[in-house]
Amino acid sequence: MENFLGFIAPGIVYAYIFILNAILPGRWVIGYVTKTGTDEKLKYRLNGLLVLFVTIATWAGLCYTEFLAWDWFYTVRWPALFGAIFFGLAFSFAIVIPYSKVKNSFLSDFYLGRLENPQLWGGRIDAKMWLYLIGAIMLAINIYSFAAHHYLLHGSASNIGLFVGVGLLSYFIVDYLTFEEVHLYTYDIFAERVGFKLGWGCIAFYPFFYTIPFWSTAVLSSPNQPTWLIALGALVFFSSWGLSRGANMQKYFFKRDPTKSFLGIQPETITDGNRTLLVNGFWGLSRHINYLGEIGMASGIVIAVGHILLPWPWLYPLYYVALLFPRQMDDDKRCAAKYGPLWDEYLKKVPYRIIPKIY
Repeated sequence: MENFLGFIAPGIVYAYIFILNAILPGRWVIGYVTKTGTDEKLKYRLNGLLVLFVTIATWAGLCYTEFLAWDWFYTVRWPALFGAIFFGLAFSFAIVIPYSKVKNSFLSDFYLGRLENPQLWGGRIDAKMWLYLIGAIMLAINIYSFAAHHYLLHGSASNIGLFVGVGLLSYFIVDYLTFEEVHLYTYDIFAERVGFKLGWGCIAFYPFFYTIPFWSTAVLSSPNQPTWLIALGALVFFSSWGLSRGANMQKYFFKRDPTKSFLGIQPETITDGNRTLLVNGFWGLSRHINYLGEIGMASGIVIAVGHILLPWPWLYPLYYVALLFPRQMDDDKRCAAKYGPLWDEYLKKVPYRIIPKIY
């Protein structure tokens, strides 16, 4: 029975988030993406931060009243993971099979998806934003439960770095949901479709794999790492956050108003008369400086947690390398086709792909 409850737990959490996303107050915003075949911008109803707080408060209330143990999601982590894998596959088939083919290969359609921006009730629920929301909240519940298990196991001998790492990842989650509107202007929202990659990724991979620095160290005693190493992890995290958040915010303001400065940085651009590209500030450092920030934040969390000679926590930042380096190549190909000669001029202005002066 415990394993069965663990198996269905992610589905229950995701359904609860769906209901909260639909009924809690939210604000309507106009996004960057247009409806297929029209010039009309899609509308989104955003309330992710409120849904996060209500869901976490509900989980904490269940634990406080002893309906659940504080570390219950740790004790059922394996059946919960298998349940999330099942729900992710079910969602992927449901969002792909009924709809028209995009490519001749079913495997390609299944992996990348067929629908670009599926929404319910005129944007009250947006599939992409809901998927990121459930992934972020399930991740938060998991890491808090893992931290609780560590404390219950080790008490005063607990690893302070693990709790700092949980705090950093919590900041990452809250920051993402605070700036939901900004992410409507990012690559995955306007360039990707909804299939296995996004659906299964947010339902199963994101909320469980991202826990690996804590999953792999929760039962270990404190590595007794020096305070300066924990501080270094936090410094790497927040410096990298500055790159990622700064780049995304600069792009957001530029797309909303190409004449508006950001942090005192007046936009410098190149244009062919029809299209315009930003070539200074964060986007003058490299073509995907935000990717470097994502990798750096993950690395900072691993450093703060400690056990830096253990290979498993490092799978977290290595995943970002495996994801973002190929995405950068795909994005460059897409931009080369879209912008033509203007893109060649842009490459001369911003020659580095991700890491300034190196790559």
